[in-house]
Amino acid sequence: MFQSAFQQNAFQNDAFQIIVTPSGHNGGDDAWTPQERKRYKALQKKLKIAEEKRIAATKADQDSRKQAIRDLVDPKPSKRKQNKVELKQEVSVDIPSNLANIDRYIANLVRQQQDLFDAVQLRNAKLLIEQEMAILEAKRKAELDDEEALLLLL
Repeated sequence: MFQSAFQQNAFQNDAFQIIVTPSGHNGGDDAWTPQERKRYKALQKKLKIAEEKRIAATKADQDSRKQAIRDLVDPKPSKRKQNKVELKQEVSVDIPSNLANIDRYIANLVRQQQDLFDAVQLRNAKLLIEQEMAILEAKRKAELDDEEALLLLL
């Protein structure tokens, strides 16, 4: 009985929300210039390569962690003679990992893609506004002509 009244999409958050999506994103390429399509495809290729590098870096990082844990649990005897007293010095330097660099690179590529989409959306919105202004200007001129014709008749 109440199933139709309480649907997930029964109410909208904002009834006046306007979303302008470029037609190139939805399948058609009429809104995209050839340079933009070429740049988008190049960004996609770079993003794919970066994702593959990220996967490889993640796997290498996991393997090195596993090996470090294995070495801690079951250390292999070293071949050289050890002195009874040995000074252990460790210098820790904060070196950004390869994975962090790849993540920053991927984030940069995604930001560039989003900028490209935004530029196409803005250009489409500008064209729509210019068309609407031309229509309104034509209506204004038609009303002026009507007013002038009425004034001439009087």
